[in-house]
Amino acid sequence: MILINLLPHREAARKRRREVFYVLLGLSAAVGVVISVAFFLWFSTAITIQQKTNAAIDAEIKVLENQIKDIAGLETEIAALRARQQAVEDLQSDRNLPVHLLTELVNQLPDGVYITKMVQADQQVSINGIAQSNERVSELLRNLANNTPWFTKPELVEIVAGMVPVTPREQRRVANFSIKVKLVRASEAEKAVPKADVAAQPVTASPAPATPVSPPVVAASATAP
Repeated sequence: MILINLLPHREAARKRRREVFYVLLGLSAAVGVVISVAFFLWFSTAITIQQKTNAAIDAEIKVLENQIKDIAGLETEIAALRARQQAVEDLQSDRNLPVHLLTELVNQLPDGVYITKMVQADQQVSINGIAQSNERVSELLRNLANNTPWFTKPELVEIVAGMVPVTPREQRRVANFSIKVKLVRASEAEKAVPKADVAAQPVTASPAPATPVSPPVVAASATAP
């Protein structure tokens, strides 16, 4: 016996496939929503954690900035205290500078050179005088530059020929000079003393002429810094 199915089986199969498709589409949408919500929550949590971390870092940075400001203030105070201490030490050591100035100037003054005026302004010393010749002035400059740690950077300002009376009827040609030299502080001079003792050799002054020159004025004045 032959059975013939007259029902619309193709329509029923198509309907089932459509229903399965809709079900799968719904499930996919639900899974997508769940995954999206999970990612959103994860990113939100990560952002919140990072914001808290950033806030903690900012707080630590502010604390460190305050500490740096305090350290900078302390360094400034230390520098000011050191400057004051150095100033006090310089004042204490500079009290004897006029003594060293006169002593060393006498020791380094060659024969035939006479000082008529000397002025000290801080560490700068201006010296005016009379010499029997230009060579004596050069010798004085060499002595101040090489033979003593108390003077540095001697500089010849000018040298002018002049005449001084030897007797009522006789005059002698001399050299009127003006030099500048820097007086070294005691602390620096004491450091240079051993080096100067080893390196410096005494300069023997050339013999003076038979007829000594008597300058019209011999005076020295020093103003303490």
